[in-house]
Amino acid sequence: MSESLPEQESIRLAKRLAMQEQCSRREAELYIEAGNVQVDGKVVLVPESRVTPDQVVTLRKGAKPEAIPPVTILMNKPAGYTQGPAYGRTRSAHSLLNESTKAVLDTPMPQLVLDHHFKNLESFLTIPLPASGLIVYTQDKRVARKLAEEGMWLEQEIIVGVEGQMVEDGLDILYEGLPIPGGNGHRRMPPCHVSWQNESHLRFALKGIAPEEIERMCAAIGLQVTSMRRLRIGRVAMAKVPEGQWRYLMPWERF
Repeated sequence: MSESLPEQESIRLAKRLAMQEQCSRREAELYIEAGNVQVDGKVVLVPESRVTPDQVVTLRKGAKPEAIPPVTILMNKPAGYTQGPAYGRTRSAHSLLNESTKAVLDTPMPQLVLDHHFKNLESFLTIPLPASGLIVYTQDKRVARKLAEEGMWLEQEIIVGVEGQMVEDGLDILYEGLPIPGGNGHRRMPPCHVSWQNESHLRFALKGIAPEEIERMCAAIGLQVTSMRRLRIGRVAMAKVPEGQWRYLMPWERF
């Protein structure tokens, strides 16, 4: 579509579609935003786009003027990116969300990527800035409520790179619950399952413990954290999503 044409020779796509299909302007906008409208054979997602009289505007057969269903996005956050807004010299993982960074998987979900999917996203269960791995962005109020109310008690699987000499029975100490200073001396963190994945990496399975606590837990048993990567939240795993890319939560997946 040419933007150099005089204003009187072009018309807003939503207005053109509304006249063509004899529907309301709002219904036309819904058709367009959902990816159901083509101009000269190419999908156009912006209702304000301008078209000329000689351009062919077509509506997908069977399309309905319905609001776009909310989506949930699972991203493999690179280390050094914030999960929320950027600050200082940091960059937000949200800035990586676009059609080109959608992961190509063995079993792709047949879903059209829309600009609308990257708006009004909420994020829960943060991981530290130096950490990488699974983070969640969602427009779905049901998912948001689940993660906000129960998220801390969903098991999180995290692989942690460590160095140093672990104290005797260090893993047992974490399994039984690390003592918390103060009070009457009887407070402890919730127990967590920790095992060696290899000689330099531990696998943590946490419930009721924020990933931000892992560095302190490791220090308490003589280890220094060198890296951290979250693989799973509840029953939802990152799968084979490359770092810096993302996928949609499948309709059958539940946290």
